[in-house]
Amino acid sequence: MVNYRDLELKPNVYAAICPSREVLALVGEKWVSLVIGALDGKTMRFGELRRICEGISQKMLTQTLRKLERDGLVSRTLYADVLPIKTEYRLTELGRSLLPIVQAAKLWAEENLHQIEENRVLYDKNNQ
Repeated sequence: MVNYRDLELKPNVYAAICPSREVLALVGEKWVSLVIGALDGKTMRFGELRRICEGISQKMLTQTLRKLERDGLVSRTLYADVLPIKTEYRLTELGRSLLPIVQAAKLWAEENLHQIEENRVLYDKNNQ
């Protein structure tokens, strides 16, 4: 497999072969954005994250946290010396750098929710 870096090309999300598309897709995932936002300035355990991110399944939260840990956005600390074993999650510096984007998207969604809903009703009414 050819490494994009080996081709000495600048990242370009519009280029089909550029892995920056995968990064952009990651940022756009619903649960990724919610977990990043939930961890804003906090260290949390799995159960806390699951309660805050209402509707996420245990499996999906596990997959999301593993993905974020693999990409270096979240760090996991395991406390094996206590029973029951305790695991905590927090944003890394890279993860914290994503917060302004997640917060802006959250704010935009909340501020424009009613307009989007109205537009959907009008569209559906006119396109029946």
